[in-house]
Amino acid sequence: MSKIKTHKATSKRFKLTGSGKLMRTRQGKSHLRRKKSARVKALLMEMVSVEGKRIRKRIRRLAPYLTHK
Repeated sequence: MSKIKTHKATSKRFKLTGSGKLMRTRQGKSHLRRKKSARVKALLMEMVSVEGKRIRKRIRRLAPYLTHK
């Protein structure tokens, strides 16, 4: 049986922690950063855990080989 292909955008946006939690990056940090305060920019750098069983299942389907990073 052949390997399942990983959706590359999904593998770049999501990480798996050591305890198995799925973490995602925040939106809105790619452009228009001059307007934003230093506090907001610092908050955008943090990763947030993914809530919802359906979303986690969808991500797992898109990136089946997602590993701890």
